[in-house]
Parts: sequence; structure tokens; C-alpha cells
Amino acid sequence: MFLNYMINKGGSSDEFMPLFSLDDEMVDSNEKYDSSLPLLALKNTVLFPGVVIPITVGRDKSINAVKAANAKNKTIVVVSQKEQSNEDPTATDLYNVGVIAKIVKLLTMPDGSTTAILQGRKKVTIESYIKEDPYFEVNIKTVDDPVLSDDNQLEALTLSVRETSKKIIELSPQIPSEAIMMLQNIKKDSFLFNFISSNLNSPADVKQEILELKDINLKAEKILHLLNKELSILELKNKIESKVKVDIEKQQRDYFLNQQMRTIQEELGGNPQEEDIKKLEAKGLKKKWPKSAKDQFTKEIAKVRRINPQVAEYSVTMSYLELMTDLPWEEYSKDNFDLTKVKKVLDKDHHGLEDVKERILEHLAVLKLKGDLKAPIICLVGPPGVGKTSLGKSISEAINRKFIRMSLGGLHDESELRGHRKTYIGAMPGRIIQSIKKAGTSNPVFILDEIDKLGRDHRGDPSSALLEILDPEQNSSFHDNYLDTEYDLSKVLFIATANSLSNIQPALLDRMEIIELSGYSIEEKMEIAKKHLVLKQKKEHGLKAKDVNLTQKIISKIIKDYTRESGVRSLDRRLAGVMRNIAKKIATEEHFESTLTEKDIVKILGPEKFNTEKYLEVKTPGVAVGLAWTRVGGDILFIESNASPGKGSLTLTGNLGDVMKESATTALSFIKSNAESLGIDPEYFEKHNIHLHVPEGATPKDGPSAGITMITSIASTVLQKPVKPFIAMTGEITLRGKVLPVGGIKEKVLAAKRSGIIEIILCLDNKKDVDQINENYVKGVIFTYVETMQEVLQKTLNINTK
Repeated sequence: MFLNYMINKGGSSDEFMPLFSLDDEMVDSNEKYDSSLPLLALKNTVLFPGVVIPITVGRDKSINAVKAANAKNKTIVVVSQKEQSNEDPTATDLYNVGVIAKIVKLLTMPDGSTTAILQGRKKVTIESYIKEDPYFEVNIKTVDDPVLSDDNQLEALTLSVRETSKKIIELSPQIPSEAIMMLQNIKKDSFLFNFISSNLNSPADVKQEILELKDINLKAEKILHLLNKELSILELKNKIESKVKVDIEKQQRDYFLNQQMRTIQEELGGNPQEEDIKKLEAKGLKKKWPKSAKDQFTKEIAKVRRINPQVAEYSVTMSYLELMTDLPWEEYSKDNFDLTKVKKVLDKDHHGLEDVKERILEHLAVLKLKGDLKAPIICLVGPPGVGKTSLGKSISEAINRKFIRMSLGGLHDESELRGHRKTYIGAMPGRIIQSIKKAGTSNPVFILDEIDKLGRDHRGDPSSALLEILDPEQNSSFHDNYLDTEYDLSKVLFIATANSLSNIQPALLDRMEIIELSGYSIEEKMEIAKKHLVLKQKKEHGLKAKDVNLTQKIISKIIKDYTRESGVRSLDRRLAGVMRNIAKKIATEEHFESTLTEKDIVKILGPEKFNTEKYLEVKTPGVAVGLAWTRVGGDILFIESNASPGKGSLTLTGNLGDVMKESATTALSFIKSNAESLGIDPEYFEKHNIHLHVPEGATPKDGPSAGITMITSIASTVLQKPVKPFIAMTGEITLRGKVLPVGGIKEKVLAAKRSGIIEIILCLDNKKDVDQINENYVKGVIFTYVETMQEVLQKTLNINTK
């Protein structure tokens, strides 16, 4: 409010200048006016009765109208135009309600323009337009002022308007304090409202709305609403200005104190902050880095010099600069291209795993010949304990690269990999960049452990973030949120490890070269124990070579009777138990024989944990042995069935999944449909219920591999013929009696060999999987390949199908 009191708000031809007023009591209410008068259109204000305003007259029509009025009776009609930008308005462009004004004085200004001082007299409505050229002339009708009532509402509104206006004047430094006295001297409510309406900092259309209101109470409410709005804006503005003033004063004070401190430090021997910046600059000059990183570093150095060391942003920027200088930009360790030596190192550290070793040698061979090769992303997949992680360390030693291991198990937050933007409090680079910094080279061997156990929640999907990291076509420009510039990861040899491929995102799986690591045979475990585990455990328990002697027979007993796994982790723990026992006897000076016997092993490790004999003595009809794949390798699986009098229902127990249930239903349907050719009475199934059970009901089981085992078990029950002993099988079945191939053959075959199985029945298509197994590991096992269920039943139950 009252912003117009002191400020020229014009800028165009017909405009108003600073407002002042004349008491409404000076206006004669009985004054008579001509019914037709010249009309003056105002562009950006509204004249109210009783208010005096100076108007700069610039348009031709306006000048002609003012001159005509001044020459006659100095009375003119003043109305506002609807569009402020319209320089040549017509009758339709003007409001229909205005004010009769008296031309108090005409002034010729130094610049040649004309200023008319107008006093609003009475509100009028325009009845019609007489002419529009050379100026507007209109017929008018005066509007009487509303009769003021003495009700309490109007009194309360008037008091609120006065108080609010007073507050606005007090908060507005550009309005002189004399304006408060002016308000107090206005006694008549109608003129008070007109005076305040003229001085409101509101658009012309809002003022026009107030002018047209006939109800005095509504006018007072409208004005009070606008005053309160303006008051709230002023209060907020003053609050902001006060806060800004305090902040500026604090900054000036801090600047002054910092300048003093800097001067004192220079007198005492230098500025420590400047010294730190100079050290970073010196490190930056020695760095070999790409242009984008160098530009970023230069920009941040210039920025940190402008920051007050006491501000939190200073330490954030310094930490960022230290990271940039610590990262090994384009710094690479020299690879060992002596492939013979590399092969020896790999063979020394790991027994078997020929596929992986061959792949590493191929990669180094290409590097040696070409000098450059985008690092492949290798994914080692296999059960726990087969040496996936330790293989990565051996590879790094063999090719003379730094080794980094990062476990991804349970990682939920994408920012753990990509980092946080440094604008956040406590922001850090991602673990990828942190690991590269720790390694000190840009081409380490980087193990991403347990990639199949990545989590996912509201904080992001880490597996999606890995898509860029593990894509040889993209990781040359890896973007870390904290680093905020590209970093080349293409020379890093990433090796991922996983127990299963089923939980890995398909898009991520597509970017990796999968190498399967199957479980170890007993023979392989023997070699690993003799070459690595026994020596390692002796060293870890402080034993000398002569203190304990484990013969091949004893090691074999530990493997067969105390472990059942694909890897060697459990074997390592059993050997550690033996070494602890020997260490205790040496420490207590107890007598013992260094060459251990089987009785000593039983005494140290307790009774045998696993007894293979129970798997071999299968003489009961309805019991067949299948082969299963588990997360820890292969295992054998019993499937039992029996028949009881009933109506032909099939009951399945043993915590089976949907696929296994479907296989059982398919097996029974096949036997029913081929009952006659199998020598079975077709009416048998109408009088008997079949119950199929898979032991170890607490363990969930699923998959198609048990199909031929189920059909063999049901046929054995119905025919009351025991299954051929020492035989196991795996394969999927169809209703047509076809046997389909399944996966995990090596693990299953090794499990069968461990359990003493002599003969294994497989689908003919699985022969290629058996051929990849070292023949020394499956020596003594007979493989029978089949294509139909009739062949399976002939081998297992000696049934000659018709």
C-alpha cells in the first residue's frame, strides 16, 4: 500500500504521478454537472472521488479532451482502459464506470509535455458515447454515494483498515511517517476507503473492481483483504532483508578476520591452507591423466582458492581434490607375458580348473601379440568351496597385477557402487573407485564376489549399475557420481563369482563370459589335500612336517566319511580339527604317534558323518536312486513308492516343487497307458492307490531331473520287482516315453561315484557332458545312455516290453 505515494509508477503517455488527496468534505454533493462531457482514458490507474492526482497527458485524444474541458467548465469524465498496452482505445476498450473530475490546474512541463492535476468529484456510469474523434465525449449518469450505516461491522472494518494501513506505513521505509497523520485526519469512512484504494499497490483492474462496488461493507472487506496481503508480503520481505543483512554482516566479519589471520600466518611463516593447495597442484602437475580430468582438477583448484576455509564446502572440495590426485589415472602395472611361468603359478596354486587357466592364458597371449585388448568379464560359476575367489588371487599373482576383492553379497544400495554426489553431506566415491585408488593401478584383477547375491530395494538396483561397469564397450567411460567425470575401467580384469546363474539379471549375464566350475572328485580332493590343504593347516597350527603324517588312506577316509560337498571347504575344516588335536598333544607333552590310523581319526573327529553303505543296499521294491544338483554340488536322491488298496489316487510327499509333482503325474500316466506292454494288469490302478515319497521332507526339492527315477520307482512297486542294485539315474520324461537331457551332469556323476554307484543311466544327449569329465575321475563307473522309458525299465527292472 501507499507505494504510489512516493514512486512514479508510470512510463507511458497518460499516466499518474505521485498521489495526494483532498478531503472528500470539500466536494459539494449537490454540485450539478452537464449530462455530456469530454472523456479522458487512463492507462494504468483508477481515479477515486475526493482524490487528487497529477496526470501526464500525451495522447492526441487525451490532450484534445483536456483542452475542451478546460475551456468550457473544467469538468471531465475520467475512466480506465481495460488493456494497458492499447495506445488507441475505442469505446469497447474502456470500463463503463468512472469518476467526474475537476481540472484543478494545467501545467506545461520543461520537456514540453502537459500535466493536468485532477480532483475526483463523483462516481458516474457512461450511458452512451456521443463521439470518439477528435476526443471522446459521453453521456453520463451520476451515482450517489451509499448511505453509511452505523452498524458495528462497518465500524470494526474501518478500524481494521486504519490499523493495517498504519502497520504498512511503519514497515515501508519509502513512505514518510507523515502519512500516518494524514490517515488520522481523514474522518469520513467513504473517503478513507477511496484514499486507501488509490494508494494500494494493486493492478488497475482490482482498483476498478473496488470503484464499482456499491456496498460499503463489501468495499471495506475487499480493501482489508488487499491490505493484509500486502502487509504479509512486507513482513516476509523485511524478514528476508533482515536475515540477509545479518548474513552479509557475518560474511564481512568472517572475511575481515580471515584476512587478519592470513596476514598473521604470513608473518609467522606461511598460510597452511595455501600450502595444502600448492601441494595438490604440484601432485596434479606430475599426474598423467586425460584432458577432461585435468580440466576438472584445474576448475576445482581455482574454486577452492575462493572458498573461506571455515566453510564446510572447503573441506569437501579439498577431499575431492585429494581423491583426484590419489587415483591412478592412466597408470598401469606391467603384465607378466611369460606364459609358461604363468601356467606354472596357476597349476601350483590350483589343481584342475583347466578351462579357467586356459582362458587366462589365451587372454595374455592376445595381449602379448597385440599389445592392447579390452579386458573380458569372466564369471566363475560353481558351488561353494571350489576355489573361485582364491583363483582370482592366483591369477593376479601369475600375471603380476594388483588384486582387489569386493563382496557384493547383500549389497542393496546402488550408491555403494556409483558413489554419492559430493553435494550431499558425508558423500563418498563408490566402492569401485575406492578400490582402484587403493590398488594404485588402473589395471588390477578385480574380483566381484557373490554377484548372484546382490540385493534390491528402494535405494536402487545395484545389478543395473553393474551393467555399465561390466560392459567392455561402456566401462571405458565409467561415471562415478562423486568423481563426476569419466574414469577408464576397460583395462581392469573383472572376474565375477557366483554359486548359481538363476539369480543374475539376464542383461548382466549377457555381458559376462560364463565358465562353469564343477565339484571335485575324490581323486581331485586327494590331490588338493596333499598339495595344499595339509601343508597350509600344518603351518597355521605351528606344526612341523615330522609332527604329523597323513597317509593317502587316511585322507581318503576323511574325504569319504566326514565330508559330502563339491568343494574342499569342509575338508579343510576337518583337517584343521586333526591339526588342533595334534597341537594340543604337543603342547601338553602327551605321547602320540605321528602317523595317524583310522582309529585315531575316529577318536579325533568322532563317528563317521556319512555312511555310503546305506545308499548301496537297495533291495526293496519301489526304491530307486536318482541324481540331483544342489547349490553345494551333486547328491544322490532316493525316491520311494508303495501301493495300497484304494481307488487309484496318487499321493506325493517330501516337500516337492511343482515341476517334480508334474513329473510324478506324467510317470504314472505313462505306466497306465503302457500297462499291457509292461506286463501290468490295467485294472490294477483302479484298485490301488500309489504313494510316492522323497525322503528328507524338510528340504525343498524341484526340477525335472527325477522323471525317470519316479517312473522306475512306480513300476518297481506295481511289478514288485526291486531295482537293479548299484544303479542311479537322471533324466526328464515325456508322455510319449521319451527321455530328455538335464543339466549338472558332472556334479551328479561325481556324487554318484562318491556314493559307490557303479552304473548311471543318462539321456543319450548327455553323453557330451560325460565326455568332458576327466576319465580318471569316473573310472569304474558304467554309463548307460537311453532315449526311451522302455530302455530305462529294461535296464533297471529287466522288463522286456512287448
